[in-house]
Amino acid sequence: MRFETRNLFGIEYAVVDYESASSLILERALQRESFGVSALAVHGLVTSVRDKAVGDRVRRIQMVVPDGQPVRWALNSFHKLGLKDRVYGPTLTLWVLEKAAARGLKVYLYGSTETTLAGFSAFIRARYPEVEVCGLHPDRFREATPEEDEADVRKIHDSGAHLVLVGRGCPRQEVWVGDHVGRVRAVMMAVGAAFDFHAGVLPQAPRWMQDRGLEWFYRLLKEPRRLWKRYLTTNSYFIYLFLKSRLRGLY
Repeated sequence: MRFETRNLFGIEYAVVDYESASSLILERALQRESFGVSALAVHGLVTSVRDKAVGDRVRRIQMVVPDGQPVRWALNSFHKLGLKDRVYGPTLTLWVLEKAAARGLKVYLYGSTETTLAGFSAFIRARYPEVEVCGLHPDRFREATPEEDEADVRKIHDSGAHLVLVGRGCPRQEVWVGDHVGRVRAVMMAVGAAFDFHAGVLPQAPRWMQDRGLEWFYRLLKEPRRLWKRYLTTNSYFIYLFLKSRLRGLY
């Protein structure tokens, strides 16, 4: 199964919805293909534009889905795609787990804290008992040494994982996935906040805020000290990129 992409500020976004994206992911997971997926919203997109090292890693990821509503709006505006919804990482995770359960696949959880991993794995076992959580790897909150990284890859392979869900926060999770395309024989999904949301560690924004592109504001209210600078700079830069591209007729 193939998919089309469209460029937005130098990043190729997959033209998919939840059904097609999850089907593509499952197909590659069954084949144990080394395949990277990122649910990339405004913060990740802007970071990819401004930080070449991050952008290079993101461009190695085979399927980047439009996580944020502003990303969807921009793709529709420039490319006339008519996308009806974004492909939100936490929701895509549920679609994938549902299909993985139907096939009895193995899932490896990489990143976040031990507490969050315990909560997320308990959620998966309760809601999708046919899915085998075959490994848990808490984040070191630093980059692994080459020796540690090789050991991590061996553990993933030895677990028999079809899917590796990666929750290291953006853009660290995209960097990890990009660096491991071709090395980890599984589908690797950078889904970030899905870990905290489904573990019950953080609440999700109300649906009406999500639909209006205001999830960032809800999260800012919940974690102002950590997120104020991120949203002030990335949201402003996204608007700048959009207006510059529109005025120059780049799309």
